[in-house]
Amino acid sequence: MIAANELKRKDMIIIDSDPYKVLEITVSSPSARGASTMVKAKVRHLLNSSVQDKNFKSTEKFQEADVQITEADYLYKDINGYSFMDQETFEMVELSAELVGEYDGFLHENLRVKILVYNGAPVSIELPQYVNLKVAEAEPSAQLAGAAGGGIKNAVLETGKTVKVPQYISAGETVRVNTETGEVAGRA
Repeated sequence: MIAANELKRKDMIIIDSDPYKVLEITVSSPSARGASTMVKAKVRHLLNSSVQDKNFKSTEKFQEADVQITEADYLYKDINGYSFMDQETFEMVELSAELVGEYDGFLHENLRVKILVYNGAPVSIELPQYVNLKVAEAEPSAQLAGAAGGGIKNAVLETGKTVKVPQYISAGETVRVNTETGEVAGRA
């Protein structure tokens, strides 16, 4: 059992019989005497991917969700969904488009991901925090390179995802993309 004030990012817990992953956690101390410490958590439901804000008293306890984590390499996408190869058993794992969801734009061939398995079925994937992707198309620079040199423009990555990149990035270059925020962190 984990107490609410001991929760950390990426913990997997059971709330009302459902598995959740903790995305963010903040602990607020009371200002009045006798008030209890409150824990605010942003959690993602592992079965339907909905994100919710929850408030708990620091004394509440949660059972850890029995989630197995399997490492797999992304292979390809077809009409049936997304294909991965389990790195322990070398078996093919098929995931639906609904399960992959918003991560679709970050997947490239041979990317190592973690597949979360709950009650014997895959329920979610975890990507590395940063992935390197090639810029397929980039808008022309709106300004000349100079002392200011700032500004951003739109670019389309090799996966089809559109992101904002600095003015100096052009088609054919590889950029480092944060998978949690979707922001480009510069050249790779």
